Amino acid sequence: MIIRQFLLWTQHESAGRRAEAASSLARAYLYANLDAAARWEAKTAITALLDDPSPLVRRALAEACANAAEAPRTLVVALAQDQAEIAGLVLARSPVLSDADLVDCAAVGDEAGRIAIANRPTLSPMLCGALAEIAGATALRALAANPGAQITRNSLMRIVERHGGDAALREALLARADLPLDVRQAVTARLASALSAFVTGCGWLSPERSERVTREARERTTLGLAEGSDRADLARLVTYLRQAGQLTPGLILRAMLSGRMAFTEAALTDLSGLTAGRVAGLLHDPRGSGMAALYRRAGLPAALEPAFAAAMSAWHEEATGLRESGVAGLSRRMIERAVTACERLPFAEAHAIVALLNRFDAEAAREEARDLARALASEAAVDAVLETIPAGLMESYRQDRPRLAA
Repeated sequence: MIIRQFLLWTQHESAGRRAEAASSLARAYLYANLDAAARWEAKTAITALLDDPSPLVRRALAEACANAAEAPRTLVVALAQDQAEIAGLVLARSPVLSDADLVDCAAVGDEAGRIAIANRPTLSPMLCGALAEIAGATALRALAANPGAQITRNSLMRIVERHGGDAALREALLARADLPLDVRQAVTARLASALSAFVTGCGWLSPERSERVTREARERTTLGLAEGSDRADLARLVTYLRQAGQLTPGLILRAMLSGRMAFTEAALTDLSGLTAGRVAGLLHDPRGSGMAALYRRAGLPAALEPAFAAAMSAWHEEATGLRESGVAGLSRRMIERAVTACERLPFAEAHAIVALLNRFDAEAAREEARDLARALASEAAVDAVLETIPAGLMESYRQDRPRLAA
């Protein structure tokens, strides 16, 4: 009887008063200790309020029911298909909505609804996959920034494929701690392409020069990302690089000249079709015959074989043996050996290879200069601090230093 009286009363009040009454009735249904008959009447009443012409009433229902697991499912599903500001409340929070409900709302709704879904505390791989296929860049930014989103590798790749040109989305993806190595490479490749297009469009570099600078920067980034990765991650990375047309002989040569043998082995394993163990055995054959056989099996250009063989020979002579070098940069000693080996080739074959190796050498020289400049700057800073210490205090420190060390 009370519920019937409430419905009669709401027909004659303002929209604001009806919204207050709707909120009170919904909370009474959810949290008050009503008997079965009153509970049934309350449920019927709040469901009937879905037909109220004022969005204020329906918004009040959505606010009351958004977090409630006991909210009537029919009510919540209807609210999820209401106006954006009403639907967003339940899409973002309601535990009543299933993945199927949410996927349907994402498919037929607007971008505001997809953003609300992407911000839910937890999202299943299936729901993330649906958003990856249909959501716009704004919703995908929210999805990428959501730590509760269980986004699979394939969905991440699809996001990069569809909206990798969006700078804010790239930033959100790169901030994810669980971003797979090959997806991170795909994101950085899109970033490199965007930068290349920008500098070319500004007229700062010719298209050819920009393409070369972009490629070499991407290669350096690739090896930086690969450093320290396990074998499975490296295998996925080189597979992605090959499919994307980025697993070039130049990249593999750069990896070898940088002492990055784990990446080199993974690349040659992918290209040759041999097992990882077999590739490692051939690559590290001290006689060099295994390297030659592996090189041909991988289908790499014949003109580059002397450079690879010389670089590998120089690497074997390093004191580090079969360990990777702790320095990520190019080895000028290995580059010099490779240049010497290629100088005996006919000019038509050698000039492009030697030019590439010379660029590697210039890059290595600049990196050495940067390291030296940083070291000198650090020493200068220490000297400047020491000069501010009184001479007597410094002399006392020098006298006490052996005793303190003991």
